[in-house]
Amino acid sequence: MTRWFNIAGPCKDDIHYMLSPTVRLPDLEDLIKQESYFVLHAPRQTGKTTAMLSLAKQLTDTGNYAAVMVSVEVGSAFNHDPTAAELAILGAWYNTINIRLPKELQPPVKEWQQEEAGSRIKAFLSDWATSLNRPIVLFIDEIDSLQDQTLISVLRQLRDGFPNRPENFPTSVGLIGLRDVRDYKVASGGSDRLNTSSPFNIKVASLTMRNFNLAEVGELYQQHTAATGQIFTPEAIETAYDLTQGQPWLVNALAKEVVEKMVKDRSITITKEHILTAK
Repeated sequence: MTRWFNIAGPCKDDIHYMLSPTVRLPDLEDLIKQESYFVLHAPRQTGKTTAMLSLAKQLTDTGNYAAVMVSVEVGSAFNHDPTAAELAILGAWYNTINIRLPKELQPPVKEWQQEEAGSRIKAFLSDWATSLNRPIVLFIDEIDSLQDQTLISVLRQLRDGFPNRPENFPTSVGLIGLRDVRDYKVASGGSDRLNTSSPFNIKVASLTMRNFNLAEVGELYQQHTAATGQIFTPEAIETAYDLTQGQPWLVNALAKEVVEKMVKDRSITITKEHILTAK
C-alpha cells in the first residue's frame, strides 16, 4: 500500500511513513509497571497522540493490561459547569473505549449517570476497574483544554481514586497536554495558575517528547526511498534537519512538499536545493 508523509493528526503505520512512536519516551513502560501516574507535555505536532495510541495498543496486546487513550476536550465547552462537563467527558470516553478495546475489556453499562455530580468520573473508572481481570492503563489527552472548576474536579476525582488502584481504579494514568500540570490555567483567560502540582500531587514524573535527531530524520526519509526508489541525498537530509531541528511536523512537511508537489518523478534524486526551495 502507498504511504505518505503525514502532517495532520496521529500517524497510522499502514498509510504513513513513521518511526517507532515510543522510542522518544523510553521510560514510560517502567512508570506503568510501577503503577505510576504521570504527565506528558510537549508542543503540538510532536507525536504525543501517536505515541500514546501506539503504546496503549502494545500494552493491551500483551494481555497484561487494558490500555486506552481518551480525551477530555469535549468538556472544555463546560469549563464553568463541572456537572455538564463530566457527563460530556464520560459519554465520549464510553464511546472511545468501546471502539478501541475488545468487548471483553469494555466498561459496564452507563450506571455512572446515576452517580452524584462531581464523582461520576471516579465512579466510572472504579466500576470499570472492578469489572476486569486485568489492570487499566488510561491516557487522558487534551487535559489542559480544561480550566477552572472543571479541571479541578477531574484532577481531584483522579487523586481520590488513586489509593484504590489497581483492583478498583486504573493502575496507571497519564495526563497528556501542552503544559506541565503546574502550569494548568485556573482562571479562563487569566494568568492565574495552580503554581503547585496539587490537586494532582500524585504524579511521579513530568515527561516531554524530544524532537527527531539527524539519524531519525534520515531513517524516516529512507522509508520513502525504500517504498519508491526516490533517493534523498545526505546533504538533503542534513539540510532538512538543520532547518527543522528535528521538529516532527516540519520534518514531514518539508518532505511532503518535495515529493508530492515539487518532484513527483521518482527517478529524480532529492537534493539540498529541493529542500531549500520547499522551505
